[in-house]
Amino acid sequence: VNTSEHAVTTLMPFPQKNGFISKRMSAVERAERDAYGSLFQYISSSSGISLSEQEKEKIAESTKFKQLSKRQYFLEQGEMCKHIGFIVNGATRMFSINERGDQSVIVFSLKDSWIADHDSFKNKGYSSYHIEALEDTELILLNSAQKDYLKLHIPAVAEMFSRYDQQQLVLTQKRINMLLCMTAEERYAELQKNNPEYGQRFSQKTIAAYLGIKQQSLCRIRRRQL
Repeated sequence: VNTSEHAVTTLMPFPQKNGFISKRMSAVERAERDAYGSLFQYISSSSGISLSEQEKEKIAESTKFKQLSKRQYFLEQGEMCKHIGFIVNGATRMFSINERGDQSVIVFSLKDSWIADHDSFKNKGYSSYHIEALEDTELILLNSAQKDYLKLHIPAVAEMFSRYDQQQLVLTQKRINMLLCMTAEERYAELQKNNPEYGQRFSQKTIAAYLGIKQQSLCRIRRRQL
């Protein structure tokens, strides 16, 4: 992420004073404390391995807390994806824009999801995608070296990423099947069945771009189902 354009707030996750958590934390400090609590809980629950206090400190020291406003970019096309981000609160979309200006949404990411252009992140190339906050969003970031370090030294982190990668392979397979093998009506029905919150949180234009159809087509499908 281009930090000259996307400022990162870095604070201690548990602000302390004289050995006790300060009662005069700022709103950002409270948000950061809660964010790390959510990340630790997610790592333990998704890996099945408890984190020690020392491991929690290593994670906090190796990561950064970031807040995105609605419509702010986590990543823009042509940038190198230098971080992956864990969503604590909020939602993002990863999308591309073709030469005609049409948008295609690759994936929506909500709470407890990791976001990145993984090709750019892993291979250190320039991204073909944008990642934009659809709501005010809180993230915890780590770069490639930090990710490798935490996976090497903390078994729960290594197991969490292993399971997450497997889950993403399954979801990617289902997403490809939706776009290649389903009609527009079937895609919308599938979305309503598995992700009804999308329709409640995101605009119809954005939903249509995710389904691979025009907004007018989505309106017709919705009217027929009323």
